[in-house]
Amino acid sequence: MSRRPTIRMLSTWSGVGLAALASAAAAQDRSTPSAATTETTLEEISVTADTAVAASPRVGPAASAGYVGGTTGIGGISTPVASASSGVITGAQLNSRPVTRPGEVLESVPGLIVTQHSGEGKANQFFLRGFNLDHGTDIALFLDGMPLNLRTHAHGQGYADINFLIPELVGAVEFHKGPYFVRDGDFASAGSVRIDYLDTTAKNVALTSIGSFGHKRALSITTVPLGEGNLLLAGEAQVYDGPWVVPDALRKINGVARYSQGTPLDGFSVTGMAYAARWTATNQIPERAVAEGLISRYGTINPTDGGDTSRFSLSGKFSATDDTGVTRASAYVIRSQLNLFNDFTYFLNDPVNGDQFHQLDQRIIGGGEALHIFQGDLFGRPMENEIGVQTRTDSIRVGLFNTTNRQYRSGVLDDRVLETSGAFYFDNRVRWTDWLRTSVGFRADGYYASVVSDTPANSGKARDGIVNPKLGLTLGPWFDTELFVNYGGGFHSNDVRGVTATVDPTSSLFNTTRSPFLVPSTGYEIGLRNRSIAGLETSLALFRLDFASENLFQGDTGTTEPSRPTRRFGVEWTNRYAVTPWLALEGDLTITNARFSDYDPVGNRVPEAPTTIASAGVTFGEPLGWFGSLRFRYFGPRPLIEDNAIRSRATALFNGRVGYNFDNGISVSLDVLNLTNSKSDQITYAYVSRLPGEPAEGLIDRVFHPVEPTAVRLTIAGKF
Repeated sequence: MSRRPTIRMLSTWSGVGLAALASAAAAQDRSTPSAATTETTLEEISVTADTAVAASPRVGPAASAGYVGGTTGIGGISTPVASASSGVITGAQLNSRPVTRPGEVLESVPGLIVTQHSGEGKANQFFLRGFNLDHGTDIALFLDGMPLNLRTHAHGQGYADINFLIPELVGAVEFHKGPYFVRDGDFASAGSVRIDYLDTTAKNVALTSIGSFGHKRALSITTVPLGEGNLLLAGEAQVYDGPWVVPDALRKINGVARYSQGTPLDGFSVTGMAYAARWTATNQIPERAVAEGLISRYGTINPTDGGDTSRFSLSGKFSATDDTGVTRASAYVIRSQLNLFNDFTYFLNDPVNGDQFHQLDQRIIGGGEALHIFQGDLFGRPMENEIGVQTRTDSIRVGLFNTTNRQYRSGVLDDRVLETSGAFYFDNRVRWTDWLRTSVGFRADGYYASVVSDTPANSGKARDGIVNPKLGLTLGPWFDTELFVNYGGGFHSNDVRGVTATVDPTSSLFNTTRSPFLVPSTGYEIGLRNRSIAGLETSLALFRLDFASENLFQGDTGTTEPSRPTRRFGVEWTNRYAVTPWLALEGDLTITNARFSDYDPVGNRVPEAPTTIASAGVTFGEPLGWFGSLRFRYFGPRPLIEDNAIRSRATALFNGRVGYNFDNGISVSLDVLNLTNSKSDQITYAYVSRLPGEPAEGLIDRVFHPVEPTAVRLTIAGKF
């Protein structure tokens, strides 16, 4: 090893080539490569075979009729894989999963549950490491460098809608759990997920899918040379009714256009995205309404719940290398709108007109990131320093209105918010010996916000800042085993309206005790990763996370609100086994203990915090001929109130896929969702609501959103 790192060492050591690595592996999936073939490909992109193993689970068969493979260009700006609970997933691995909704493909991240408690156009609900993350409060999601979590949002802090995701376009998914990585800031205490789309596709695709409950989907993807680069175009349309008594009536249209030039280390891309959807929602329903025969399991209390949403974005990325290292920059502008109609408590607050409310969120977001990784040495030891800045500004109109059957009755609030933030981060990484590596860094975040409220007493300005250390130690490998120790601080921002407000405009978002703007968290982790058995990668991690204030879901408003401090500790066990080039096995288990860390006579359990999450899967397939996948997902019982007197039931689901690849480029697959026709729940809460004829104070009860019954979906794809 030379004393001064080369550009090859830089890409190997820093991991900036992880996205390229993943996409190269994904492209090779089409021919189910041997290990030797993979090494040759990785050499071509200047990443050693050792890094390939460390960065990503070993490649197995792809089991998808529509996945086309391709090249991820400069999409990923990766941090080193310096944790037992971080990694990269290829697009082929992600697309091998039979799923009910687009967001569920992110369950390829070990230990992550992605579910839904409302209509299909609403943001998914996430669970990870003992967190009910609601719609994204403490998991940071990114697509091509654009943040998906929306702060100071009408429905919930950190609301992250990924329904516009096109899984077939995904080249790589990079995940980090815990607040240990300098590029992760707001909403990343439980973890972060970065999704990168392909710059080009190996083949064009035309896909159509039909299935139970009115499911229809059409997708077309093409790549054409243009000038010195390539133009990728993708269009998607989908409709879906679901098994509900009142159909979802989902109508979704989606488009992507990307122009790119160059390579992962020297190139640029410009991407435009457009998405719109509307739907009717069957929200969670009270168990007593079903038990008493008022509605069926798939019925609804308010048939006019639902909404519409749209998102338009323009983003660009640039990467360049020189003698000093790698420079990368990205920028984006996003315009989004959401109209959401919900009725969670029915006739508790208004026994005449009902409790439906309209949440309005309109915003324009602009921001970007720039970083440089400097190569060098320290006392003759290979070293690199990463320095970066991030900025983001949200211009928001956020409103809450009382409605009946989606018709306006009265206003609760209608506010204008300007929220801006900036961050500076630094990370020093040194390879002291062949068996000792360190990462020492910090991140500094500053926030400013201005609120102009229709309730003047709630207008105001707020400022806050936080500095967090990020430390990592890697030992090994010894006997094909590496040990990892990580420590770091994180945070989530609160809805700034709760920071400036002094009076309650009949919304529990606000109270006379102002919320803190930024809430700190502290994480600890020790783990190991082992590859002593050929084809098998297994990792084990012990973690702890302390939060100064938990954000909890509130059923009466459909929002998240600050609550008490919490502590979580747990264990994760992850396994990926490429048995042969055509057969792969997976198995994951997470067990977490989540408690409030202060005393309160109401109890110390964190509502909706999962104790046990498990999954397993088998994937098989050849480039031509039969392919398939069988997935199992277990979502354990959870306390629903602080004293654990009311609990949810466990949910265990099987999904399956079988298909055939013809030599003329046609692929046919059949997905069977909820194979066992389980009558379990997607999500369960417990709170007070009131049905007609019940006491004025209402009744506390489990409210649930059921799992859809067995459904089949037939997909035909042509690749040319």
